[in-house]
Amino acid sequence: MNCPTADHTAPDIGSMVAPPSAQPLDPIPTPIPETKNFPHIDEVPEGCIVLDEPTEDSFGYPVDMEQVTYATRQLADGTSVDMPLWVFTPGTDNMPEGQIPEGGWPIIIFVRGSAFHEQNVLDYLNYYVRIAEKGFVVAAVKYRASDDAPFPAQMQDCKTAVRFMRANAERFHVNKDRVALWGDSSGGHTVLMAGFTGDTAPDTPDYQPVSAEVKCIVDWYGPTDFAMMNHYPSSQNHHVPECPEGMEIGGVNVLEHRDLSRNASPMTCLDADRPTPPTLIMHGGRDLLVPFNQSCRLYVTMKALNKNVTFYKLGNASHAAYGFRSNRAVGIVLDWLAGRL
Repeated sequence: MNCPTADHTAPDIGSMVAPPSAQPLDPIPTPIPETKNFPHIDEVPEGCIVLDEPTEDSFGYPVDMEQVTYATRQLADGTSVDMPLWVFTPGTDNMPEGQIPEGGWPIIIFVRGSAFHEQNVLDYLNYYVRIAEKGFVVAAVKYRASDDAPFPAQMQDCKTAVRFMRANAERFHVNKDRVALWGDSSGGHTVLMAGFTGDTAPDTPDYQPVSAEVKCIVDWYGPTDFAMMNHYPSSQNHHVPECPEGMEIGGVNVLEHRDLSRNASPMTCLDADRPTPPTLIMHGGRDLLVPFNQSCRLYVTMKALNKNVTFYKLGNASHAAYGFRSNRAVGIVLDWLAGRL
């Protein structure tokens, strides 16, 4: 569309807006912390709707994202693959009252579920942004798929990501002493395994001697006891070689290889004598993929061992939906994390 020609008569708005100053004004020096004290403009054209509220920004911090490589892995076929990590960092440049906390931001290592196959890490982009807005650095991890590298590859990748973030604490402005794990579905399994074992085996030498121990764990509907999954309602078979759990232990039948199933189940890693990070469990009462009983088994085991554990049942939630994509669910987790990081 072309602009009006020069002979077009523009409306006379002189009487409709505030009169200009006689001379161009000098800039008013205003440091970012003094933004809200910039002189108030009283001008209100007729018909303009004035909102005196809100005066606070409810979105939280702006968020920056950076993709980095946290490790290079050799696969069974002899090829190598760079392992990406997406780091979401709260921004403070346009936040008048926002600043990096003393000691750095707390860190959440987030592992997106995928039935242990290839992840679509960024399909949880809205979660990562919501979390980072609240003042956490989120490191979203891509692990090796079980098709390429079965257990314990996923938990080892998670531990490596923890160490990478700690080793690069200054770069990302994070506090290496305030680290949490959060994962959903197979990602929940991964963070439980990594969090329960910490600096013990199965492990890798990457970034050693930096620690992989964490302050707390958030498990959203992760499988915890492979051999018992088929004994409770589900929409899929959980013991055949091609099922997610079968592939995770090497493409074999879960019930016919109970030692492998036991070694890959988080509850096996609980020990009354070894400290366990405080753990938050959340699971939907209508989960069709990971039986709800999986979280019950983990919860009562941790309680029996006098572990610090909190369990929320989202009564009518399904697997990753109908309740988990809500401010209430995310808010419960963030409040819980804030009290432990």
